[in-house]
Amino acid sequence: MLEATKSSLGKSFSMKDLGEAAYILGIKIYRDRSKRLIGLSQDTYIDKVLKRFNMQDSKKGFLPMSHGVSLCKSQCPSTPDEQEKMSVIPYASAIGSIMYAMLCTRPDIAYALSVASRYQSNPGEAHWVVAKNILKYFRRTKDKFLVYGGEEELVVNGYTDASFQTDKDDFRSQSGFVFCLSGGAVSWKSSKQETVADSTT
Repeated sequence: MLEATKSSLGKSFSMKDLGEAAYILGIKIYRDRSKRLIGLSQDTYIDKVLKRFNMQDSKKGFLPMSHGVSLCKSQCPSTPDEQEKMSVIPYASAIGSIMYAMLCTRPDIAYALSVASRYQSNPGEAHWVVAKNILKYFRRTKDKFLVYGGEEELVVNGYTDASFQTDKDDFRSQSGFVFCLSGGAVSWKSSKQETVADSTT
C-alpha cells in the first residue's frame, strides 16, 4: 500500500524518496518499532532558543511558572526610564520562540506562556522574569518528548479545567484542556476566557 501511494503521488508531483523522516520542521522523530512507539522532540530547537537569548548557561528551572506569581498591567513600564530599559529586551521574540515549541511538543508550558504572552506590547521587568523562567525550565526539560503508541485501542481521552476570575486586570478566568490519543497529547490549549464568569458552576 505504501509503495502504491508513493507511485501514485510520483505521477502527479516531482518527488524523491529520502527514506524514513528523522526531522520535520525542527521536530526530531524517534521510533521504537519493537514496542510500537513513536516520539517527538524539539531538544535541538530548544538549544538554539536558549543560545539566542543567552540562557544556555542559566540555572535550570523546576517549573515553567512559580506558584503564586501573578502578572498584571500595573507591572508594565510607566516612566520613560523604565520604557527605555525595557525597549532593548527581546520580549516578543522570546515569547514567539517559546510559542513554537509549545504548539508542537510542549503542552506543559501552555499556561505560563498564555499568561506571559498578554504583555508583548508593553512588557515590564516582572513579565520578562516569567519569560526567562520558562527558558530556565526548558534547560532542565529539553530532553522530554511526546510519546505515542503501545496501546492496542485508539481511544481519545480529554481533560479540562478552569480557574475562577484569576486575571487581576479584568477578572476573567483561565481555561485549559488537553486531549490524548495512544498515550500522548495531540491537542492542548490554555487561554483566558472571553467573558467574565459569575460563578464556578
